[in-house]
Amino acid sequence: MVMNQKIQDYIEKLPPSYQEQVIDFLSYLLAKAEREENCAWSKMSVTYAMRDMEDDPSDYSVADLKVIYR
Repeated sequence: MVMNQKIQDYIEKLPPSYQEQVIDFLSYLLAKAEREENCAWSKMSVTYAMRDMEDDPSDYSVADLKVIYR
């Protein structure tokens, strides 16, 4: 709670126009943090889904791909 009070004390010392800028910046930081968290979850999900796949034998060869894309 100490950090919240410290932030509030600084904000109260600012003129209203600067307080609005602080709100805009905080909104930006929150959106950025949410994007980074979502990205981290997505990477982890793909990593989890693909685990051990490199050890599985492939059902297809390069020749099979050439047949499909002629």
